[in-house]
Amino acid sequence: MFLTSIMRKTLLISGLAIVLSACASSSQVVRVMDVPKSADTPYKKVLVVALFNSFDSRRYLEKEIVDRLTGFGTAAVASTTMMNSLTPSTRETYVAMVDKIGADAVLVSRLVSLGTDAKIRTDEDTRYKYNLRSSYYFNVYEINAQQYVEPETYEFNHSVRLATQLISVASKEPVWAIESTSTVVQDAMNDRIYSIVVSEAEGITSSMRRDGLIAR
Repeated sequence: MFLTSIMRKTLLISGLAIVLSACASSSQVVRVMDVPKSADTPYKKVLVVALFNSFDSRRYLEKEIVDRLTGFGTAAVASTTMMNSLTPSTRETYVAMVDKIGADAVLVSRLVSLGTDAKIRTDEDTRYKYNLRSSYYFNVYEINAQQYVEPETYEFNHSVRLATQLISVASKEPVWAIESTSTVVQDAMNDRIYSIVVSEAEGITSSMRRDGLIAR
């Protein structure tokens, strides 16, 4: 089955959990499979599956996708709401979920590639801090003019690419596929949570709506 081949190709890259705590730009989406004329679109209930090594990463992305599909008026259920981190990601697991919720399509996203570059970032802006304070340890008031320079930090530039396919339950065949890429900048000292999840979820669901896979 097509879903089985997807499972075998799952990339177990734990680095995605790090990237998920970064600041991301908008996702760039490329369609790699057009919707065939014979497809039974639009779909009314979608099982959302993310295939990553980190269960939390899967849960985060699935939730964002489900929230957006629901906002578009399409029923959707995250697979991680019906399993835990010990549940095997097998064809049997997901087929049982499809039967349980009565889904007519399965959306599967997996990590294709993750590239990272690191550089040292310094702050060119000099800031001065003036303190006037009384102290029990000194007999005079002290005025301190202290130059403060931001310490060096590491900045990580990540390139994340996801492959997403929509599978018709009726035909058990894929009806649509995209690849989405986000460029992510992460400050080692001031990372921002969840941005890449939002970026990818928006790119995936907007493309589904644009291509007529769900009701508009």
